[in-house]
Amino acid sequence: MKYSQLRERVCRINQQIGASGLAQLTWGNASGIDPNEGVMAIKPSGVDYADLTPQDMVLIQVADGAILEGDFKPSSDTATHLVLYRAFPAISGIIHTHSRFATAWAQAHREIPCFGTTHADHFFGAVPLTRPLTRAEIEGEYEHNTGLVIVERFTDNNLDPRHFPGVLVAGHGPFTWGTSVEQAFHNAVALEEIAAMATATVALNPDQAPVADYLLNKHFSRKHGPKAYYGQTPRPQ
Repeated sequence: MKYSQLRERVCRINQQIGASGLAQLTWGNASGIDPNEGVMAIKPSGVDYADLTPQDMVLIQVADGAILEGDFKPSSDTATHLVLYRAFPAISGIIHTHSRFATAWAQAHREIPCFGTTHADHFFGAVPLTRPLTRAEIEGEYEHNTGLVIVERFTDNNLDPRHFPGVLVAGHGPFTWGTSVEQAFHNAVALEEIAAMATATVALNPDQAPVADYLLNKHFSRKHGPKAYYGQTPRPQ
């Protein structure tokens, strides 16, 4: 079956969202795309993670949002995912959850400062926060407009989505992404841990300042970019 591998990968990550505790009940979704075909697979709306099968994933054309295959309605956040794929061509996977600590920061309308090296390993600065959606945006094409305010936050502040692999939507919760659905999940786990550590940091010292830029630069560049040296590389034969 065409796109069977994409369905299987997206299904597996959706199951991991539930198993990891990143989302309670059905409060989250994962999608992935085949960038060569311009096709997205996404979780069906409201279906329990434990009940999902690869065949349940809904296939959607990224360019126009047309449903290609699927017996279920796609996730209610489908329009947000589509906006992000169209705006950020370097990404091929998106995760949305209502994970506890990241959502708390979103509900507090606070970006997450980079208080330490764990954060700096994943985000090149504070985890960005969108502006709140207006009443007109919420009462209109809400999910589509959610995607637009994310893109607005990155465009207006010249942020590279490869250096900031996630965002907090004010009053809502986190979205993360990556070059694959697996990497997007990795970033969702990292963001929740960063948010939990930041919450504890602020509780211990409300006046704590972010780390110095030179420490942020060092830790981020160890894992990302042309000078990265963290992890293993193939040995020459």
